[in-house]
Amino acid sequence: MSLADQLLGLGSATLAESGAMACHPRIRAAWPGARLAAPALTVRLAPGDNLAVHVAVARAQPGAALVVEAGAPADRGFWGEVLTTAAQARQLAGLVIDGGVRDLQALEDHGFPVFCTLVALRGATKSGGGSVGARVEVGGVEVSPGDWVVGDRDGVVVVPSGSLEKVADRGRQRAEKEAAMFRALRAGATTLELLGLDASRVEQA
Repeated sequence: MSLADQLLGLGSATLAESGAMACHPRIRAAWPGARLAAPALTVRLAPGDNLAVHVAVARAQPGAALVVEAGAPADRGFWGEVLTTAAQARQLAGLVIDGGVRDLQALEDHGFPVFCTLVALRGATKSGGGSVGARVEVGGVEVSPGDWVVGDRDGVVVVPSGSLEKVADRGRQRAEKEAAMFRALRAGATTLELLGLDASRVEQA
């Protein structure tokens, strides 16, 4: 099983409890069922401008996910069907952007995983500025090139490249522990018992 498949199997919620850094909940899947696990190519945009994204798509290695700091104003359609088509042609894995996208039906039809802050119809300029390959901040989390991003229905987490093995191991251990808990619950145990919770601290009529 590939590393990406392992991380997707664990999911963002388990990884967030295992040492990964959780992005702000404002970053959500652009379409139902979008899932992503891939190393980041980082992008920082100039205000209201998406030229740096076009540069990143042209230069990215196959399998990378673009992780984009849009800054202000964020209410622009920085990404849509044209860039999605270009990204898929270059075998990119997906997009995480702390800003707006558009063409949601097309993104879903293409099956291209996108995680964004909002949907915006107004387009971006392509005048210049921004950067590719520098550290960025997305959803309140600092991301460096090569860090991994994992996104699903619950949200997006960032796994620093130097902590990847440790976080994955902790995630597997947590998943195994939860599987044992599920079996115990189905057998009649309560969460109070399994988690050692003190029911006396709650008023009961």
